[in-house]
Amino acid sequence: MNLNNITLRQLRAFKAVAETGSFTKAAESLHLTQSALSGLIKDFEGTLSLRLFDRTTRKLTLSVAGQHIYPMATKILYDVENMTTEVSRLKALESGVVNVAVSQQLAASILPKVIAEFVASYPNIKVSMKDCSVDAVIDAVASSEVDFGIAPARNIADSLSSELLFDLPFYVVMPPTHPLCQRESVEWKDLKHEPLITMAGMFSEVLSADLPSDEAAMVKNAAYQVNFLTTAFSMVSQGLGLTICLPYSRTRVAQNGLEMRALASPRITRASYLYRLRGRTLSDAAHKFYVVLCQHLQSHDYT
Repeated sequence: MNLNNITLRQLRAFKAVAETGSFTKAAESLHLTQSALSGLIKDFEGTLSLRLFDRTTRKLTLSVAGQHIYPMATKILYDVENMTTEVSRLKALESGVVNVAVSQQLAASILPKVIAEFVASYPNIKVSMKDCSVDAVIDAVASSEVDFGIAPARNIADSLSSELLFDLPFYVVMPPTHPLCQRESVEWKDLKHEPLITMAGMFSEVLSADLPSDEAAMVKNAAYQVNFLTTAFSMVSQGLGLTICLPYSRTRVAQNGLEMRALASPRITRASYLYRLRGRTLSDAAHKFYVVLCQHLQSHDYT
């Protein structure tokens, strides 16, 4: 007797005949011909070397052996059904969509690395990233357009929550031939006579608010104000001045053939947060992305 030859089709056939008491009704319920069903029962009995049914001209009933086998067969089929359901559930957890809004500079630097790591682990989950201004990130979170947003500090409504992700210092960006490149770090006062290229809007406004009055005046009275950091880097490459950025832009600084040095005296930092709508539970897919994001930030030093 080789029990490895038992098949699920045989078990289902046996269960159907046992429950209907009829080969005809069992065959109909399984969408089989009666001969095919009879063949399955015959093979099952042959594998077990047992007679499972007592047959008379009027009645079909389980034999004594069949009565012992029936609950075991039923349990096996029940367990298989449960396993099938559980596999489907697990597959569902490995699929889905994550919607995230990210401020432009973070979207161009850190987030592509996080997404690449996430997709490698969860290839069936789609990541939809909206790269936009910081204010647009907050609006997207508030309107439930996204699962969460990632952006620098902003004043937010009580309906939103914020979680600190990192707090990074400012750097000055310059051509490699600039005299300040000879230093390990640069003090803000060293920029007094340098033409500055700053970012328009809240980036410079928040920075100015954190600086002493003389240094704040340098930022406010910059030689140029632009909307995009890529523009500032190109202008620095052409010798039009120096610009200020956060260290996660290091790769793009290098791509432009530029150098960056930490700014000190005072050391000013800019925090970035993960914003969520209070009371909104993250989907399984979004939670997985959140975990990968946190693991990435813990394992990478962006200072």
